[in-house]
Amino acid sequence: MSKFASIDYIIFIVYFFLVAGYGYWIYRSKKQKGVSDSKDFFLAEGSLTWWAIGASLIASNISAEQFIGMSGNGFVVGVAVAAYEWVAAIVLIIVAVWFIPVYLKNKIFTMPQFLQTRYNETVSLIMAIFWLFLYVFVNLTSILFLGALAINNIAGGDYFHIIIVAMAIFALVITLGGMKVIGFTDVIQVVVLVIGGLATTYIALTLVSEHFGLGTDAIAGFHALMEKAPDHFKMILDKPSVNAPQAEINKYLMLPGITMYFAGQWIVNLNYWGCNQYITQRALGADLKTARTGILFAGLMKLAMPIIVMLPGIAAYVLYTNGGLQAEMAPGGKLMADNAYSAVLGFLPTGLKGLSVAALTAAIVASLAGKANSISTIFTLDIYKKYINKEASEQKLVTTGRLAIVAAMVLSILLTWEDLLGIGGEGGFTFIQKYTGFISPGVLAVFLLGMFWKRTTGTAAIVGIILGFLLSVFFNNYAPGVFGNENILWTAFPNGKGGFEIPFLVCMGWAFFFTALAMVLISLAGPKVNPKAYVLEKRMFKVAPSTMALIVVTCLLVAALYIKFW
Repeated sequence: MSKFASIDYIIFIVYFFLVAGYGYWIYRSKKQKGVSDSKDFFLAEGSLTWWAIGASLIASNISAEQFIGMSGNGFVVGVAVAAYEWVAAIVLIIVAVWFIPVYLKNKIFTMPQFLQTRYNETVSLIMAIFWLFLYVFVNLTSILFLGALAINNIAGGDYFHIIIVAMAIFALVITLGGMKVIGFTDVIQVVVLVIGGLATTYIALTLVSEHFGLGTDAIAGFHALMEKAPDHFKMILDKPSVNAPQAEINKYLMLPGITMYFAGQWIVNLNYWGCNQYITQRALGADLKTARTGILFAGLMKLAMPIIVMLPGIAAYVLYTNGGLQAEMAPGGKLMADNAYSAVLGFLPTGLKGLSVAALTAAIVASLAGKANSISTIFTLDIYKKYINKEASEQKLVTTGRLAIVAAMVLSILLTWEDLLGIGGEGGFTFIQKYTGFISPGVLAVFLLGMFWKRTTGTAAIVGIILGFLLSVFFNNYAPGVFGNENILWTAFPNGKGGFEIPFLVCMGWAFFFTALAMVLISLAGPKVNPKAYVLEKRMFKVAPSTMALIVVTCLLVAALYIKFW
């Protein structure tokens, strides 16, 4: 495996100073104009263009869990994991057309604010606390851990803890400048991410081509992947038989075939893209047309992301099963799927390695910055201002937001230092999806019914949030033992650890269904129109011809991809 050369260090250092310098310039220009209020710090109100919104959405979304975790899932299961990206493209259409108009018309700046406006303060406070725990204990920690793991493997040394601290500091430099700095530096991050990611994919495919004596031809390498691993190019996994090997069962537990499209995939994506402060924050400060165009632009980019984050994992699988990458995939003799991306990166030529590590770092830092800003926004506007210091000045709110960012980053470093949460054992991408999924069903039910059914009550929302969480825990951990492994609702499979599990995407589906049903029944006991219900008008959901064109193109591309790889 080649080592870093001087040009690699130079490229990486240039990237660092380019991003940090551009961010500082934006911060200084904003300061000179006298813009320092809390809405600008948290939302960059009115200053992000559609392309900046779209780029920021992708930069914040594509992080270590995709580069490392999804590549690892590509190694294990193949193209089926692209469902997360391709379903997201459709979900972004739904968010752009139906969710964003409701948020903007009602001047929503945070997701807990939405819950207070539509329901009551109790619902808002419960969810603010839920989100803060989720962002710190699941998202920030997993991004730091996976990113440090990958870069440490590429560097080939014992730099894990140094890398954790360095990435956290880099993210802090960007985050402390506020949402406008994050949004516009994300444009650079996305450019670096895409160019470096494509370079890695190209090298991965040429490695495969060379391994099978086909020359240095990336196209030939892709055809070799399809020939040598046809099972890795199936979108819909078959339900395993009774005597199926554990490896096949584990794949199905991760991605349960056609059943995940009935609910699980939609719940994951609708919650993430439509009810998530971390994502919606990018569009909440813009006008409707700008926000919609930016979101749909992100949707188009999502369609191409599996090329960057999944194909290297499949290439690593084909190489590993045919005698290549043995030391890189299994350092110390222990195979770990999350090593797939860094194993390929190690073979990049001089110069490209620095660019690709910069791309990986860009993805990690952008996501850390976005998450930290969302933590800061929720804590400052929905907890500090409402319960601790109601008379806080604008400058005090900004200062508190910055302190919250530092505190969250320090806590995530401590949790990541020795992998206290066991992220490495679960597999990074699955870890995030699974534990986020504990609150996704309840949150989505509360948001959907709150937006589009005027009868939904505050009591129903409180029940929905708590019941959704409890049902998710029940279905994931206890349902097979209570009701058996096979019934009309689910099939539980051996998990290789002495127990049985229902695929977590199926668990999410049933948790959502029963939560929504309970909320409907409770709301039927209330007034026909809740006094706090939003007023929806048909004109809110009308789209411009240019917007419709983007929607049609996205739908056609998604259809073509599913027809090809079904």
